[in-house]
Amino acid sequence: MDEDLEFVTLCQRGDVDAFRPLVEKHQKRMVNIAYRMIGDYEAACEVVQDAFLHAYQAIRKFRGEAKFSTWLCRIVINLSKNRIKQMKTRCEREGVPLDAPIETEEGQMFHDPPAQDPSALEQMEKKEIQTTVQVCISALDDDYREVLVLRDIQGLSYDEIGDILKVPGGTVKSRLFRAREALKEGLKKAFGERL
Repeated sequence: MDEDLEFVTLCQRGDVDAFRPLVEKHQKRMVNIAYRMIGDYEAACEVVQDAFLHAYQAIRKFRGEAKFSTWLCRIVINLSKNRIKQMKTRCEREGVPLDAPIETEEGQMFHDPPAQDPSALEQMEKKEIQTTVQVCISALDDDYREVLVLRDIQGLSYDEIGDILKVPGGTVKSRLFRAREALKEGLKKAFGERL
């Protein structure tokens, strides 16, 4: 039973305000999925905003063959994939030096890096580990990253993941196995003997 169906039906009948509870309910989870897919928080927020806009514009086409959350998650994943491709293309085309001036309305401003005051060692190590894990997740192939994020980070069932990605449950399981193995290898390389 789709608990969002009441609001979806109201939206399909033209009730604009009925979309707000759907956004409030699913926004945080969708941002988390997009962030884990992309690895950039601002880009993830933009993707989710675009996903909600897309979902709102296409709500009349929603047939209820899957849960609304599954449909929305599929949109977020597809837009995340597109954003990753855009970011890779942009990085390949643009090579900007780290010390290049930043253009502002007042003219050029040279980058002034933040002070390098030492923070607590534990905080640095934790941040380093989180960053390294995210880099390893981002390095996975799209198919592997999707299932890893949806299963291990979001806690979705194999059936839900299969519905979102439109693949059989066996495919989900084999991709997840391969994703975990690839992640484990990436983490071993990154952390060496510390694992």
